[in-house]
Amino acid sequence: MPLKALDRVMDALDVETFFVCSEEDEGRTLMLSLLQELGFQDIDIVFIQQEGPGVRVRARAYIHRSGDHYGWL
Repeated sequence: MPLKALDRVMDALDVETFFVCSEEDEGRTLMLSLLQELGFQDIDIVFIQQEGPGVRVRARAYIHRSGDHYGWL
């Protein structure tokens, strides 16, 4: 069976978006919720900034941490 694209990710998937919300804490919560809804559990927020009507936020969802078993090997 061929590997899925996500199986070939070496370490992590970065996701960045802009949420319409009132403060950074709300944006952080929204991003964590979004990635958890997509099935990711090991998540770090790597950038967050209030900009006008909302928050720009970038998160890293780890597929493999250093030393994990890599699906593509």
